[in-house]
Amino acid sequence: MRIKKYVVKNMNEAMTRIRYELGQDAIILSQRRVRKPGIKGFFSSKLLEVTATVDDSRNKDSSDSLQAIKSLFSGEIPIQQNIQKTQEDNESSNKFIDNRNKTNFGSNIKDTNITGKDKHDIKDPEVVSDDSKLVNEMKEMKDLINSLITKENAEMPKEKSDEVTELLEDNDVDKRVIEFLSSQISEDVPSEERVSALRGVLKNNIEIFEKTPNKVVILVGPTGVGKTTTIAKLAGRYSLMEKKKVGLITLDTYRIGAVEQLKTYSEIMNIPFKVIFNMSDMEIAIKEFDYCDIILIDTTGRSSKNAMQISELRAYLHKVATDNIYLVLSSTTKNKDIEAIIEGYRPLNYNAVIITKLDETSTYGSVINILQDSQKPLGFITTGQSVPEDIRVPNKDELVKLILGEEKIC
Repeated sequence: MRIKKYVVKNMNEAMTRIRYELGQDAIILSQRRVRKPGIKGFFSSKLLEVTATVDDSRNKDSSDSLQAIKSLFSGEIPIQQNIQKTQEDNESSNKFIDNRNKTNFGSNIKDTNITGKDKHDIKDPEVVSDDSKLVNEMKEMKDLINSLITKENAEMPKEKSDEVTELLEDNDVDKRVIEFLSSQISEDVPSEERVSALRGVLKNNIEIFEKTPNKVVILVGPTGVGKTTTIAKLAGRYSLMEKKKVGLITLDTYRIGAVEQLKTYSEIMNIPFKVIFNMSDMEIAIKEFDYCDIILIDTTGRSSKNAMQISELRAYLHKVATDNIYLVLSSTTKNKDIEAIIEGYRPLNYNAVIITKLDETSTYGSVINILQDSQKPLGFITTGQSVPEDIRVPNKDELVKLILGEEKIC
């Protein structure tokens, strides 16, 4: 007997390989969904693992027996069907004998006076023998296969739906991220210590952007995530709290009120302000603000699905020498949309993220979703509308408590 395991994309591929390698008499023992090994496997679609067997010792003429085994595992009972057929054949033989005794046919045969009891005792010894042999063979085969399946299942790692999984699900952590984080907790950790182990895993997967910003800081991101308010908060933080000379530039001439909003903030904080309409204006504004310690640039909100708009924005950014490009994302954004935005903005080569509107959600799983999908450090979080108070650089312990629902931002 040969038992072989196949990891394939679908059942059609499995059947093709099984028939080619094991032949038409192969039997499928089990199937289950699995992932590719390694970290990347947690972010890819599942594959199908199929286990099949074939008995090489049996002759090609034994296909009926193999079919009986297949039926046995599928819930059918071919043995009873064979016995019923045998009984029907015996009843036909008995009727033939009764008819013969009523006629002259067989009158030359002695001892034809057979009782009803004798008639029921007449059986084909070969059929009975074959059925008995088939039953024994199938029992032995079934016991062997069950023992192999039991052994295989015992060796397989058990999928855990434990407190860690439930806790992360309750706080809106994406399923892919849950699987990745859970995989980093050792199987040897007792169940009562797994949440504590999760804290360490979360901290290891959170990176804070602690680099001192160079002269130019640029904010990019889709519409509605709070870029303009965030850049005003940064302007207040650097000018009012850190006493730096700050210059404000905006490219956002599409959104109604965006220019006026930033102009109002700049006048309140006594910060110089420029509006950019083309690439040449960008270079001029940067030169005019050369005396500033920090130049903050607000950009137009672009759809991550519009490659042309992203390419246009990228052309503007190439005119500026900086390694401080923040992708701004809202904590209220759906997980599927987070993934799409992060991928759509990758051509801009952003090197950190800012997560906004934490005051507008009751769960904070999106924080770790954003950090895992982007693989970038976290620069700032915003927690309200107040300028410049409601922006800060978080610490890892605070983020872990937020992600696990142990703290709330009111």
